[in-house]
Amino acid sequence: MVIRTGRADLDFGGIRAEFGLPAEFPAAALAEARQAAGRDMAGDDREDATHLPLVTIDPPGAEDLDQALCLERVGRGFRVHYAIADLGAFVVPGGALDTEVRKRGQTLYLPDGNVPLHPTVLSEGAASLLPERTRPAVLWTFECGPDGEPTDVRVRRALVRSTARFDYEGVQASFDAGTPHPSVAALPEFGRLRRERATERGAVELRLPEQEIVPNGDGDWKLAVRPRVDVDSWNAEVSLMTGMAAAGIMLAAGVGVLRTLPDADDGAVDALKRSAHALGVPWPDGVTPSRLLAGLDPSRPESLALFVDATRLLRGAGYTSFDGSIPPVTTHAGVAAPYAHVTAPLRRLVDRFATEVCLAVTAGREVPDWLRRALPLLPGLMGGSDALAGKVDRACLDQVEAWVLADRVGQEFDAVVLRAEGGGADVFVTRPPVMGRATGEDLPEGERVRVRLTEADPARRKVAFTRVVG
Repeated sequence: MVIRTGRADLDFGGIRAEFGLPAEFPAAALAEARQAAGRDMAGDDREDATHLPLVTIDPPGAEDLDQALCLERVGRGFRVHYAIADLGAFVVPGGALDTEVRKRGQTLYLPDGNVPLHPTVLSEGAASLLPERTRPAVLWTFECGPDGEPTDVRVRRALVRSTARFDYEGVQASFDAGTPHPSVAALPEFGRLRRERATERGAVELRLPEQEIVPNGDGDWKLAVRPRVDVDSWNAEVSLMTGMAAAGIMLAAGVGVLRTLPDADDGAVDALKRSAHALGVPWPDGVTPSRLLAGLDPSRPESLALFVDATRLLRGAGYTSFDGSIPPVTTHAGVAAPYAHVTAPLRRLVDRFATEVCLAVTAGREVPDWLRRALPLLPGLMGGSDALAGKVDRACLDQVEAWVLADRVGQEFDAVVLRAEGGGADVFVTRPPVMGRATGEDLPEGERVRVRLTEADPARRKVAFTRVVG
């Protein structure tokens, strides 16, 4: 575990203790991981794909690199190679490590260090797709037409070797300067095509500001808004395409685990239309929620408010396993298609199992018994893990918001009203970037208002504002 030190009274030990987050791996699980990390994977029955000029795109400083990609134009279409870290090569089913990672569910990210799903000897070492290292991977290859839709999909185990490690802003800067790396030079065109296909399907993308907690250089913390660049969206489309392909493979075979989200009912869409009208956002007849939201300028306050209201379209996400009969809900409303998680196995438990199903099915092999036995357990394991991750993330943000504002009670701030209800409203203060609750009259959604900080309690992790009138 990597720990960043700060002032003694500004660490996250209280949150770790409150949620019972593990500090270490059990000795047996750690021993298994170390043994697996020392194995020579070259002897496995794997395709040698080390010639592919794969690159990774991740946040700065990330060491748990799940994905590496390479795109190229082929005639009027595209060929996409997408390598995913192969945790199935390292985790023995039913072993001590498998038992421990099932308890954890996913990596939890805290400002002062993460709580990894797998021991770092794997997640930041032998299994991570680090540059200039030969690694076992699950390699997806897509042949896509001029519209960006796959016409052929292959998935198999391979050896790969990433040639470079990039971050989102750096890749965006290279596109802006006209000097992209050859392996991603086709990403803007491909990503835009995939985004258009997503909008046509009815996929919902909410471009809300993403708060970040970062060190301020003085041993404590500050809040920032992570800039969203086009590369974020384009890169995500490659992952979404892979998840959709995996879902199709499993549905055709009648066995697997999907990420599902029921379609929003007519009442939720009607409520969103009323919100748009109240915010002064035109909604022409025949325009879908997907098309309307995709056309909004995320820098405008009424857009932020409508994105928040649109979260009502995306309620009820979960995991659905099946074996022998197709479940009644197979699609994810946010993706507007069947979808599965397979692209982040270093950080998320379910991806390893869904990947193993896809590998068995496409190779014409029976899905192993250990895997079939595990499938019904995954929705519960991931549901509990997702709930914990959400609580930890929110607690960390609440804590830092209270720390940052603790000595500013009584000061006034500019804010955008996001959602008004119950005699108050959720507001977004832009400087510093804080989400909080404001009380007072006349808090119209999508409007810029002035608020006064009335409470910032680090012990309770609570921040509150009131509307300034006049």
